[in-house]
Amino acid sequence: MSRHSEWILILDYGSQFTQLIARRLREFNIYCEIHPFNVSLDSVSTPKPKGVILSGGPMSVNDEDAPHLQTEIFDWDVPVLGVCYGLQLLAHTEIPGSVEKAEKREYGRAHLIIDNSADLLKGIEDGSVVWMSHGDHIHELPHSYEIIGHTANADVAAVRHLDNHIYGVQFHPEVAHTECGKQILKNFAIDICGLSGDWTAASFIDEQIEAIRAKVGSDKVLCALSGGVDSTVVATLIYKAIGDQLECVFVDNGLLRKDEFEDVLHLYTRDLHLPVKGVDASKLFLDRLTGVSDPEKKRKIIGNAFIDVFDEEIGDQSEFKYLAQGTLYPDVIESVSFKGPSATIKSHHNVGGLPEKMKLDLIEPVRELFKDEVRVVGRELGIPEHFISRHPFPGPGLGIRVIGELSKEKLDLLRDADKIFIDELKANHLYNEVWQALVVLLPVQSVGVMGDERTYEFTAAIRAVTSLDGMTADWAHLPYDFLAHVSNRIINEIKGINRVVYDISSKPPATIEWE
Repeated sequence: MSRHSEWILILDYGSQFTQLIARRLREFNIYCEIHPFNVSLDSVSTPKPKGVILSGGPMSVNDEDAPHLQTEIFDWDVPVLGVCYGLQLLAHTEIPGSVEKAEKREYGRAHLIIDNSADLLKGIEDGSVVWMSHGDHIHELPHSYEIIGHTANADVAAVRHLDNHIYGVQFHPEVAHTECGKQILKNFAIDICGLSGDWTAASFIDEQIEAIRAKVGSDKVLCALSGGVDSTVVATLIYKAIGDQLECVFVDNGLLRKDEFEDVLHLYTRDLHLPVKGVDASKLFLDRLTGVSDPEKKRKIIGNAFIDVFDEEIGDQSEFKYLAQGTLYPDVIESVSFKGPSATIKSHHNVGGLPEKMKLDLIEPVRELFKDEVRVVGRELGIPEHFISRHPFPGPGLGIRVIGELSKEKLDLLRDADKIFIDELKANHLYNEVWQALVVLLPVQSVGVMGDERTYEFTAAIRAVTSLDGMTADWAHLPYDFLAHVSNRIINEIKGINRVVYDISSKPPATIEWE
């Protein structure tokens, strides 16, 4: 990972909110990285971070196998901020036993009473809402610290070291429920750590172009284009760096949306001038998927078929040394748990298994970025807005939106229904109001009446969700008259669907996709 010269290290102690810390800092153009609490400090010391944040975590510092603090970070002489578990760890490390079970646990909203607003809490309104999530509390604060904030139930809600730039908060500044949270993180990163906040999309592009050129030299790079935003940004960035040393392959697997292969291929060749080869392999994919209904088997078949097509199309691989992938930062984080390397990687992650089979070195230029940051970089690269703002689309495509066995007939029904739904969202200025919208064809047929005739046709489920990052999502409260209009169009215009339902499930417990 090509690390920015000014950055903050986030040590992960297992909090479900750790990614949010990084996202909030990035909003201030501050580069940061998340690493497990037990990461080798030598591996993250060049260049040395300008500050360190200790995340929250689900355990008690008194548990036998509780994650520990690498006190060597204090030798760096940079500011440190402990969040929840991180704060308790600071106290426990100095005075073992200073943290104990609280008589009254504190979860949810609380009001922060400010005792000292000199630095970390500068500009924070007294009594503002903060989000608590802790069962332990600090009953004995080390003498080297002073309390700078408290709540009605927590005497120690925010602290600072008397001599060094070490701070701690008992609440979660990274969550939206904490009204002053972004300002607290900004105070820490910019005022206390002294970062300039110069990590922008333009600076990222310049850094990556330089890094790609240095790595690739005169060698050639392969890029598998999915038709999605991530791989398109990767290809555009690499092409800007090395030109025709890049070769792209865009495969029609028969599972894309209506007219998508032709439209996207046109964008690649005409608008972005990418060296891309379009391959129609839809029959191969559908033949292999015939009779398969298990979603995990579908994913594996699609992944393996893609590898075979890709392998065949590029022929002799000896001229290529690198394979470009659209790996994102959440993929990187999720592959390493806070306890160390994880054995579980999603089966649909990128092009699963491709690098291993092809013996190529990887180039992953956006592996430092979250999804929304990739979009910003794409805009800076000049990729058209109508493409950059597209909703996420799963790697297996419509293959996991036809529930049960696939057939070309079912896929065509789904393609037509999907186009109506998406077109209507755009026509009614609702497309950009939702994170993702989709149609699912259910393996359920029901009786209907059209004119004087009885029908027995499929059911389509339409789904639209709101979300910030796809990690959690709520169903979009679309207007009833809009839903009625979409339903009428699908039923009246598509022979084979006579019933439409709207999915009002949130994530969790449901997922955004059905399979």
